[in-house]
Amino acid sequence: MLTAYDYPVARIISETEIDSILVGDSLGMVVLGYQSTQKVDMEDMIRHTSAVSRANPPQLIVADMPFLSYEVSREEAVRNAGLLVKAGADAVKLEGGREIVDVVRAIINAGIPVMGHIGMTPQRYLKLGGFRVVGKSDAESDSIVEDAKALEEAGAFSIVIENTYADVAEKVTRSLSMPTICIGAGLSCDGQVLVIHDLLGLSEMRPYFAKAYLDLKSEIRKAVSAYVDDVRSGKFPGKENYKERAS
Repeated sequence: MLTAYDYPVARIISETEIDSILVGDSLGMVVLGYQSTQKVDMEDMIRHTSAVSRANPPQLIVADMPFLSYEVSREEAVRNAGLLVKAGADAVKLEGGREIVDVVRAIINAGIPVMGHIGMTPQRYLKLGGFRVVGKSDAESDSIVEDAKALEEAGAFSIVIENTYADVAEKVTRSLSMPTICIGAGLSCDGQVLVIHDLLGLSEMRPYFAKAYLDLKSEIRKAVSAYVDDVRSGKFPGKENYKERAS
């Protein structure tokens, strides 16, 4: 699984063997320049989900439900989940555990598949005391497992486990029948997800658990510098780049 936030990247991903695409609220940090995902709203998610869906990828499209789009009431959660499906999502992802199972059930009862998200939940980083690895204590580890089981019982079809200790993610995976997807939680999950800006080397601050497979930031700088040099030296535009009227 990889994130995508726009049409061009979604088109490229659609031609690969990636299994699913996440339109993540991480767009707030890597696309919109926010310091956290909490400022992302439904308008942002609808716009970017629509852009990704217009690429018509064969992969499953999962859209994040942003902060405060599902916490206020079940009715509002169902309505917002429906808006993301209308925008092109095949499923929605919610952060939280036992405290949101009623919401998960309501969304599923409305005919919308739900992916869970436990462990380090970025929308709730203030409650967690910052962005940190979770599951260090036995109590915290056991709580994560119970959250996962509750989400599966509520009908979630899959779950993301973020930034937990590897043995915690393994314990969660072994306790469930539904697939688990890790990000910063080791090798024991059934799949992995990354933010595509981290994978491409575009992020300003890449988390320790992400891997850059390309230094696209440097390649962009090189291309821009070459363009500037060509313009200033008169090499661009060349004759092949413009048309003249016949005399």
